[in-house]
Amino acid sequence: MGILWMIIIGFIVGLLARALKPGKDSLGFIMTTILGILGSVFAGFAGRAMGIYQQGEAVSFVAATLGAVALLFIVQFVLKRS
Repeated sequence: MGILWMIIIGFIVGLLARALKPGKDSLGFIMTTILGILGSVFAGFAGRAMGIYQQGEAVSFVAATLGAVALLFIVQFVLKRS
């Protein structure tokens, strides 16, 4: 059940990140989910490494969304450069 929950939360985080970031993003369902999951992992690792929060706190959802937005900017930058 943990993996399914992570996918669902990752999809929600990916949708929020796409809604918060200005501009057009042509990502599909699977890429949005992957974006959210990677944003969650990235922000979770960074937040815990800096001692900002612990796993399971409510702020981790916000951090996951911000991490996904950051990944969207990185992907957009890389795609425009190539």
